[in-house]
Amino acid sequence: MASFPIVETTLKRIVGGGQAIGDYPDGRKLFVWGGLPGEQVRVQVTKKRSKLAEGRVIEVLRPSPQRIDPIDADSYLSTSPWQIMAMDAEQHYKAALIEEAFELHDIVLPNPIEVRSDGVRMGYRNKVEFSFYWHTEREMLDLAFFVRGSKGKVPVGGTSLAREEINILARQIRDLLRTKPVEGRNLKTLLIRCDQDGSCSWQLYVKDRLQDLMTDEEAAGLSAIGGEIIYSDPRSPASRITERLKSFGETRLSDDIMGVEFSYATEGFFQVNLPMYHMALQDMKRWLTKPDTIDMYSGVGSIGLTIGSERTTLVELDDAAVREMKRNIRQLGSNAVAVHAASEAALEYITSDADIILDPPRAGLHGDVVATLLKVRPDRIVYLSCNPVTQARDVALLAETYGIRHHTGYNFFPATPHIEHLVVLDRKA
Repeated sequence: MASFPIVETTLKRIVGGGQAIGDYPDGRKLFVWGGLPGEQVRVQVTKKRSKLAEGRVIEVLRPSPQRIDPIDADSYLSTSPWQIMAMDAEQHYKAALIEEAFELHDIVLPNPIEVRSDGVRMGYRNKVEFSFYWHTEREMLDLAFFVRGSKGKVPVGGTSLAREEINILARQIRDLLRTKPVEGRNLKTLLIRCDQDGSCSWQLYVKDRLQDLMTDEEAAGLSAIGGEIIYSDPRSPASRITERLKSFGETRLSDDIMGVEFSYATEGFFQVNLPMYHMALQDMKRWLTKPDTIDMYSGVGSIGLTIGSERTTLVELDDAAVREMKRNIRQLGSNAVAVHAASEAALEYITSDADIILDPPRAGLHGDVVATLLKVRPDRIVYLSCNPVTQARDVALLAETYGIRHHTGYNFFPATPHIEHLVVLDRKA
């Protein structure tokens, strides 16, 4: 980072990725973390490309009246870069980003944009993945997050986004590891999840097949129902399971969604903000009226198995998610049908007499899914997205046949730029 300059700029607006934008001295666009529109700031540049530069604020020369002090002053840029703005400002900017995403595709949303929230800004996350930091001079291990925009790390004792049970357990495991002959280079990440009752499970991902890293007695002393030590191939930067080295106690959790009990593995996909997810599901449910429901990109089935009809088909590609989905179907005694396939490879399940639920990843819908919807022409599509930009693109492609009946935003991830947006599409007469 020392090879990049420090520059001064006035920030103009917030853009889709969540950064504020200003001008680099040579006229390039400068995308900045840690700043708000209208602020005059000094920026440490972290990347320079032919048409743009990126950086982070190191000094605010003229603050915005919307600026507040971040709770996690040292690490907020790593986890929640919008900690610097009040909740009402965050709601405003999220609504503006939804509007901008659709305007890029010449779509005017029919109603004022509402971003729903339960008002809880901190302590909402039920899942956190920590990295590790080794203090060379002190020869001491610490929890850490990666510094946004670099490969560096910042040591932490937790995060204000998480339920406090997660932070307490993370520090317990950190303190235990400090008594062991391990350094940061031996470890990859620590993943902790908890259910709505505060019961936690953990997974420690290690780069070496470490033997006797933790005894049964030591694990039992942690404030968790169970955990695992997992060898993860160090050639991959991601924390993936290569070999389960040791297991302690119970490593599965369960939660109630819309009155339906779901079980899930510590590493499995599950919503991180369940109260907000409940809110979205309640809104989605009132738009489902057909006796048949097709839930594409269904994950573990938490949408289709809660608000779907008695005849629900769940389509999912991910192996682990499908295993969890089938387990949940069995536990619920449901008649739902699980289809293990990519949505674009299961197009025959899209029928004209069913309600279609779409909840794709950030990349949005596969082109073949869009083409099939236009060909089959189901009456209604209920489309929940974690990326309004790709959602707007897909809605524009469907616009020759479908009109927007309803739309609502949801603040699933307060203090971050991430937005969930629901669009209900009805076939034009």
